[in-house]
Parts: sequence; C-alpha cells; structure tokens
Amino acid sequence: MRFITVLLIALTFTFSSCEKDDICSGDTTTTPRLVIEFYDVANLTQTKNVSNLVLKANGISETINFNGVSKIYIPLDTTLDTTQFQLIQNGGDDDATNDNTDIITINYTRTSQFVSRACGYKLNFILNPTNGFDFTDATPNDGLWIQTMGITQSNITNENEVHVKLFY
Repeated sequence: MRFITVLLIALTFTFSSCEKDDICSGDTTTTPRLVIEFYDVANLTQTKNVSNLVLKANGISETINFNGVSKIYIPLDTTLDTTQFQLIQNGGDDDATNDNTDIITINYTRTSQFVSRACGYKLNFILNPTNGFDFTDATPNDGLWIQTMGITQSNITNENEVHVKLFY
C-alpha cells in the first residue's frame, strides 16, 4: 500500500511539472506586409493586371519581379517610419527604353503587439492620415504611369485586406 501511495505521488509531481512546449506555429500572424491592388483608371471597380512590374527598394540592389498580377505584398521597414521604393512598369522585359519608374513613399507609425511567449512581438503599421502614401515620377520625361491612388485601410494589422488601391 505504501508503495502505491509513493508511486502515485511521484507520478503526480512528474506530470504536474510538465509545461506546454513554446513553439511558434507557422500559422501565427506575424508583421504584416502592405497589400497594394491595381485597378483600371477607366473603370474604377475593375482590377487590372500589371505586366513586367519590378519593385526596387531604395538602397537595395535586389529587385522583385511581378508579372500578370493585380495584387502585390510589400514589406515595410520595421526600423523606420518611412519606406520608399520604385515601381517600374515594363521593368521586367528586355526593352529598357519603355521602362516607366514611379517612386512610392509610405509614411506610417509602428505599434508593437504581443503575440505569445514563443512568437514574441509583431509590428503593426498605421498610415499617416495626411501623407501616408504618395507617388512621384522618377523621370519627368516619361510621365507617371500611376494616375491616382486611394487608401482603403490605414491600419495595417493583417494581409487579408487591401490597404492601398493604385489606378493606372
């Protein structure tokens, strides 16, 4: 009888001291990217695919190529309150003479959100209300290929919704 009591106490302490593993699941939301969707300037409700689009961040030599997409996801700088990059229409084709570069500037504030012990924190972004998103022509002789824009969601907390619409 004494042996059974000692065994039960030992098993109780063994199982009560176990902790849940702290593993950050791949499904856990992390710092969101900015979601930009392209629309036809002639029909403001119709999405429009962009061909041979190149994204180039300032100060980084690598580029990201998109072809035939109407929506792109762009990471924002997590150390600054501004991110600037170039969107180059026709930049992904072999003819450099038809490239049209617009400079995009995004101004935001960063807020930290605790996710869990295993995952730590993630950053959310809030686009500034007066100048949260702006675009200019990199080379004035070719004109802006982006005609207008609209911020649809200034709080960037996930990638499930479009944050900015660009019309061209």
